[in-house]
Amino acid sequence: MGFLYAKLFNSPPSKYLPFLSVGLVLWQFLASLITEGCGTFTSVSTVIQQVPMPVSIHVYRLVLRNLIVLAHNMIIIPGILLIFHIMPDWRCIWIIPALFIMSLNGVWIAILLGMLGSRYRDVPPIVANFVQVVFFVTPIFWQPSALGRWSAIGELNPLFAAIDVVRAPVLGIAMAPYSWAVLVLTTIVGCAGTFFVFARFRYRIPFWV
Repeated sequence: MGFLYAKLFNSPPSKYLPFLSVGLVLWQFLASLITEGCGTFTSVSTVIQQVPMPVSIHVYRLVLRNLIVLAHNMIIIPGILLIFHIMPDWRCIWIIPALFIMSLNGVWIAILLGMLGSRYRDVPPIVANFVQVVFFVTPIFWQPSALGRWSAIGELNPLFAAIDVVRAPVLGIAMAPYSWAVLVLTTIVGCAGTFFVFARFRYRIPFWV
């Protein structure tokens, strides 16, 4: 698939394959957080109804599980870098805060979608279909620069920003100018809005599930 798309985009495989590989690994992490987030509480309804514990525990468990899966999937990245003679530099240190902020986003996404999925049972399939569409409009297979003067549309995509702040340091390339700003802004707005909703409706979750 990588060689095929490299030909379609007129990009050297030595540059395109690492770009695609790292992007797909990170997308799998983000997509899992979103789709599994819809069932954060419904998947453990029996535990919520019978065991007196904070429901947020299930959110942290979901995020941690996906981080472990990400760690397993990232095993392929050193091999890709070795094959194509890519030597990471000091910018790799940005991966640590990037993954931390991505995990924070995973927390509020799991809480918000988990509450919506508990209250409205048709939310999970809607979100799953939405994620499939977003996959094709997010710069994973292609560079935002391919949009020409509309490249800002791709660069302002929060999911691309989350991928870019990790992928760029790993590959030793320059990240998009708005990636960190978009990611931090999304985190602040998402956490603030979700905290307000969770504080108001968290006591109803056991009744919804």
